[in-house]
Amino acid sequence: MLEIVQIPVLSDNYVYLIHEPRSGDTAVVDPAVEDEVVAELEKRGWTLTHILNTHHHWDHTGANLALKERFGVTIVGPAAERERIPGLDIAVGDGDQAYLGDVAADVYDVPGHTAGHIAYHFAGDAALFCGDTLFAMGCGRLFEGTADQMWQSLSKFLKLPDETKVYCAHEYTMANGNFALTVEPGNAYLQARMAEVEKLRAAGTPTIPTTIGLEKATNPFLRPMSDNIQETVGMIGAPLPKVFAEVRARKDNF
Repeated sequence: MLEIVQIPVLSDNYVYLIHEPRSGDTAVVDPAVEDEVVAELEKRGWTLTHILNTHHHWDHTGANLALKERFGVTIVGPAAERERIPGLDIAVGDGDQAYLGDVAADVYDVPGHTAGHIAYHFAGDAALFCGDTLFAMGCGRLFEGTADQMWQSLSKFLKLPDETKVYCAHEYTMANGNFALTVEPGNAYLQARMAEVEKLRAAGTPTIPTTIGLEKATNPFLRPMSDNIQETVGMIGAPLPKVFAEVRARKDNF
């Protein structure tokens, strides 16, 4: 049973510690900064052994080299971005596995936000670390990939069990939900979720992790098959990648 600790950093980032108690191995996912990570490790008496990077952006790799110098960690990251990940030791891609002790994470290639973005799925613990590919009621901007690529990436997540917890890298839920209501105003699950999100954010409480099941019910980027969305964007019966692309374009201009 993995122990997962969520660390808020910068203005809206989340960094995660993953501790495997039998081996004592501890990973940090996408360390933007050093100090907050070290403080959490010291509070729990854990020693950092691994860094798991999902993509090369600075707010996901900024503390790689400092943490490697301090702890001598092994840095795991996307093979397709091997030249862009500071201190990379092990390059992984679709079909590979990353290990903490004897616990394996399945690696998925999920390009779209960046060309080589990956995600880590610890199936036994029903935990997905997806970086900036999937957000609560949102998905990443298409900085280096295409809408078709992003839809194919998100489609991989649709196949995961509904109870899978989604540990994404940013607290964007309120803004994402406000947009979601503009493209699927008739979604009662979405309306109820936004009422809960407003309460959580007013109390300063994170809305992350979410779950695959909750995202399938409320995230417009996982719902291009929705009649309500297709009607709203004027694309009834259109191919799902095309509907997705239209929704993504509307979010870019929201």
